[in-house]
Amino acid sequence: MATNFDPSTLRYTVPGMSDDDAKRVVALLQERLHAANDLHLTLKHVHWNVVGPHFIAVHEMLDPQVDAVRGFADDLAERIATLGASPIGTPGVLVKERTWDEYSIGRATTQEHLSALDLVYQGVISSYRDGIKELDELDLVTQDMFISQTEQLELFHWFVRAHLEDKGGALSTEGATTEAEAVASAGDS
Repeated sequence: MATNFDPSTLRYTVPGMSDDDAKRVVALLQERLHAANDLHLTLKHVHWNVVGPHFIAVHEMLDPQVDAVRGFADDLAERIATLGASPIGTPGVLVKERTWDEYSIGRATTQEHLSALDLVYQGVISSYRDGIKELDELDLVTQDMFISQTEQLELFHWFVRAHLEDKGGALSTEGATTEAEAVASAGDS
């Protein structure tokens, strides 16, 4: 029984794609797989820990996002397998390889969680968009998947931001670059 995975090891790849291109595409997919797994767990964590006057609205808003992002993870993993590599979905590898900090907000108000989620979504969407640019030369099929998922993530981000926006269009999290700054801005809304 094999216990160590090397996602860059290909058994084969799809017709018309070089092994080198497939390895890079697999690396991009694996990064997004880690992000999707982390995001759906973070969204569920928020779902369980949000409190306050708008609890039910946010609680119920998050479940469809969790389900969609779980589906993204499955699609990403299956694309990795289609390209001839092994997707890695274990928590230990995710934690070891992620390039972002752990979500640190526990039981908190809707505004605090949504402020922190604004930054989470900014990071996830930005990394998807970077991948879209790179995939333009590597694999249009995977690029199409990234574009489709980004469209949904941007919609979910808008749902979050609608709670942080004032009637003039200003976001309470404007200028926040850390989770702590974003959460601190929740007191201003």
